[in-house]
Amino acid sequence: MTTSHAARLLTWYDRHRRTLPWRAPPGDRTPPYLVWLSEIMLQQTTVATVGDYFHRFVTRWPTVEALATAPLDEVLSAWAGLGYYARARNLHACANAIVGHYGGEFPEDEASLLALPGIGRYTAAAIRAIAFDQPASAVDGNVERVIARLYAIETPLPDAKIEIAARAVELVPQQRPGDYAQAMMDLGATVCTPRNPSCVICPLLKGCRGRVQGIAEQLPRRLPKADKPTRRGLAFVLMRKDGAVLLRKRPAKGLLGGMDEVPSSAWREGKLSIADALKEAPVPANWKVLDGGIRHTFTHFHLELAIARAIAATAGLARLAPGTDWVTVEKMTERALPTVMRKVIAHAIQA
Repeated sequence: MTTSHAARLLTWYDRHRRTLPWRAPPGDRTPPYLVWLSEIMLQQTTVATVGDYFHRFVTRWPTVEALATAPLDEVLSAWAGLGYYARARNLHACANAIVGHYGGEFPEDEASLLALPGIGRYTAAAIRAIAFDQPASAVDGNVERVIARLYAIETPLPDAKIEIAARAVELVPQQRPGDYAQAMMDLGATVCTPRNPSCVICPLLKGCRGRVQGIAEQLPRRLPKADKPTRRGLAFVLMRKDGAVLLRKRPAKGLLGGMDEVPSSAWREGKLSIADALKEAPVPANWKVLDGGIRHTFTHFHLELAIARAIAATAGLARLAPGTDWVTVEKMTERALPTVMRKVIAHAIQA
């Protein structure tokens, strides 16, 4: 891409830039806290989904210092529903590191940013470009698609990432690199879309090799994904007569670390044996296995949960095991309940 290409892209951006909750008005820079927060939220998540979460976070924790002093459980609760919960734990850890090591000011250099929890090369580049107007190359999925089509890169992803990254670095202008980074993101999101790209209105139409070769919509190519395995288990929804549900906290590390859940049997591949799974019930009770169940997909596997429900007897439950708690339906929104557990509880209540 020549300088004239970058100029055309920036001219297009000045006219068609998206209005986003975290984006500063034209001529201003977005504070690094807002860039960082939005970019972490946008990983594996759509702009439409992130908007409300972003508003709630910055209203509740308007600065990195406020986020650092918040209890982790409150951060996890506010994050519930966004998925990929390691992001929330890293978000909190990163806020503490910025306050503890940098006095609440985000570092500007790549090495320091990469040393912070949860910040990878893309997020570091986005912060440097958008918040500090440094000529950094921020390559997300949208930008990968633009570059692959612009240069007709037919090597499938993820093998093409190195070539795409190298091409992308060459294109970053010295002038207005922050606006350029956001322009590339907007171009991929609104014009150079995965399906039916609007090539006729693209500011980079001239010189787009994928368009010339008639293969733009086929790019970037991807290697076939391996089939995800399916794990199965039995979830135990223990309820009091007042409708409260017994929840327990998952271990801090690992899948859904630190989140709340209803107890369940182990999640295993293969056919689920209800009789064996019932032996893993958290307390002796008159467990009734409900019709149906729920299905949820994680990054590396599908999960199918059958659901057993019981009403707790008063005797034997006066003292709860460590990490467990009774939570009423009205208080569920205050808990760090992942989407899969919200599905389980909703099924148990409605059945």
